[in-house]
Amino acid sequence: MSLPHERFLELAIAEARKAEGEDEVPVGAVAVYDGAVVGTGRNAREGRADPLAHAELDAIREASRTLGRWRLSGVTLYVTLEPCAMCAGAVVNARIDRLVYGASDPKAGAVGSLYEICTDPRLNHRVEVVKGVMAEECGALLTGFFRRKRAAGR
Repeated sequence: MSLPHERFLELAIAEARKAEGEDEVPVGAVAVYDGAVVGTGRNAREGRADPLAHAELDAIREASRTLGRWRLSGVTLYVTLEPCAMCAGAVVNARIDRLVYGASDPKAGAVGSLYEICTDPRLNHRVEVVKGVMAEECGALLTGFFRRKRAAGR
């Protein structure tokens, strides 16, 4: 089944904008199963003082609660930024079928930029990866956020 990637990535962008409104790095994620949103997340590391409060992990947790299972086969995870090693590992361990992301992350990306965790044949599960969907919009959120932070002298 072909999913409307842009529609769901727009929802992830909305989550990223909420994070930005909370003075968090604007990254958002949406988990979709059978065409319905079953989990959402946004970065919340600063507000929660929690290094694990990444958008992907929150969306995965909520999807697990919604579906009542840890094995998230049939789920597609939409994220505005290429996941880091921790989040890519969580995607694999949750047995998510597909990952769709917007902007690449050349400094920390683990799904193509620095590592290939989701498609590594040595792991017990591989994830279909769709890269660069709405990359310009997703990247602009991050660029604008960090530009404003630098201008504010933080």
